[in-house]
Amino acid sequence: MRRFIEVPYTVHRDDPLWIPPLRMERAQNFSSRHNDFFRHAEVQLFIAEKNGRDVGRISAQIDPLLSAAGMPGTGHFGCLSTIDDQQVLAALMGAAEGFLRSRGKNRMLGPFSMSIKEETGLLVEGFDTPPMLLMGHDPAYTGPRLEQLGLAREKDMYAYVVDVTAPMSKSGTALLRRPPAGNIVLRGLDFSNYENEIRTLVDIFNDAWSENWGFVPMTQAETSALGKHLRLILDKRLVRFAEVDGRAAGFIVVLPNINEAIRDLQGNLFPFGWARFLWRLKVQGVRSARVPLMGVRRSVSATLQGAAVPLHLIASVRDAAIEMGFRQVELSWILEDNLPMRRILEKLGARPYKTYRIYGKSL
Repeated sequence: MRRFIEVPYTVHRDDPLWIPPLRMERAQNFSSRHNDFFRHAEVQLFIAEKNGRDVGRISAQIDPLLSAAGMPGTGHFGCLSTIDDQQVLAALMGAAEGFLRSRGKNRMLGPFSMSIKEETGLLVEGFDTPPMLLMGHDPAYTGPRLEQLGLAREKDMYAYVVDVTAPMSKSGTALLRRPPAGNIVLRGLDFSNYENEIRTLVDIFNDAWSENWGFVPMTQAETSALGKHLRLILDKRLVRFAEVDGRAAGFIVVLPNINEAIRDLQGNLFPFGWARFLWRLKVQGVRSARVPLMGVRRSVSATLQGAAVPLHLIASVRDAAIEMGFRQVELSWILEDNLPMRRILEKLGARPYKTYRIYGKSL
């Protein structure tokens, strides 16, 4: 497992924009003790070795919950990292395909590391900036080489970025100043009722995303793990709920971009990385943030008043983000066919600056 985790550090060692993830965090992510995905899914990891060196890796995984999402014959691949060598990539993809085919799967999608709720898609546009928290950063050669092996674009997703300190257009300013309807109330996160708040958030998330492409709902165990992980970095000023007629119907979560604080730690907090990390995060502060979670119940978003709830949620955290010193906020990821959300973001001055692609192949 240590070798598997280490492969990207070799592949990206000459890429100044790649941010080495913390090895401790990666070890937890690949542990069944900390990641519930390994307890309910079947996973096989592969390492490519050439001339005595580890030069690539890939995962193949089967999530039984995909059947409920209407994809019973589909398996996933992910955790893809390889040097620029078509022979190595072909061997890795062949291993993943063989594993999925041997389990009766007839279609392969990816990369998912490990599920659609974690790092999703391969970076195909936007290589000129470093990745934000929990977003991938892949070499530019990977996409074309996958296509040479017969994989084709299945779905594109965008990461939008906005400079929250830049002047907005008149139309964008008017949108943000529009008050919510009388039956819509915005409120912050209640830390005294934290576990119930997280369950409410996930309940909204599962409902809001239920009909989206490839979505698999969060399990109870994943909900519990999410709450534990988020508690370390959540700020109540950057979490907002929208209540409609007294019931929580929407939410938004903004997280500080921890990648900014670990950029030069080489993946290690010890022996002195802890001090630099905490200073940058708690004292110096980071200047970028990401919106990884947002949702509105489908029954609400289908109404005229409810369609404006995402806008009210964004407006409610924008001022707090500015006051806390953030300049850039990424909203990701957004499905290419989520046109209502894309239009809202673009009216508010956000622009798509990275594209992540899901590839598919028949087996």
